[in-house]
Amino acid sequence: MFHPIPPGWRSLLKDETRKPYYRALDAFLEKELAGGQTILPARKDIFNALASTSYDQVRVLLVGQDPYPTPGHAHGLCFSVQPTVRPLPFSLRNVYRELHDDVGCQVPNNGYLEPWARQGVLLLNTVLTVRAYKANSHQGRGWERFTDRVIELVAAKQTRVVFLLWGREAQKKRALITESHHTIVTCAHPSPLSVRKFYGCRCFSHINRDLADAGLPPIDWQIPDV
Repeated sequence: MFHPIPPGWRSLLKDETRKPYYRALDAFLEKELAGGQTILPARKDIFNALASTSYDQVRVLLVGQDPYPTPGHAHGLCFSVQPTVRPLPFSLRNVYRELHDDVGCQVPNNGYLEPWARQGVLLLNTVLTVRAYKANSHQGRGWERFTDRVIELVAAKQTRVVFLLWGREAQKKRALITESHHTIVTCAHPSPLSVRKFYGCRCFSHINRDLADAGLPPIDWQIPDV
């Protein structure tokens, strides 16, 4: 099922892909397909977060949960949707409102977050696949172990990384971030259930201050229209 790990991560994750849990995860996904299930995102996009942001590039790591279960939405970057998706998911609309209030970004006409990824924002879900129309259906199958390893590798970088943890599930990953030169920005999740606590968090300007303090360039958070 799996495409090869993207080149910028392959040597770092080669031992992980040889472990029994990873082979079992691959077998599980093959069984899902053989049973007629639709798996999202498309096979070529499962490792898109790693393909879009190489290990050497990572300056910010945003932890998501699992892909959007609606066909045509997910493409391997957490919170991001394909450029043609309308209307935007509620969580992403809430992110854009906070972006506008925090750093003055204009609300774009799309939810395609690839421009962030190209600047070193690793948009990593903790579970990289989902069964169509069934959120969280691939939790507990091994993805969490794989993505924990990705987070550990990023946390081992010698240059500062800002870890952005929205909500309780993402904040459980704090234990993987042990180096004191990194910073962790936490706030409520932007979903409709917790958005009142999310609004006003000013996490985007916080990230850019933390990057500047380490002598790193800021993120341009403006997503262009398509």
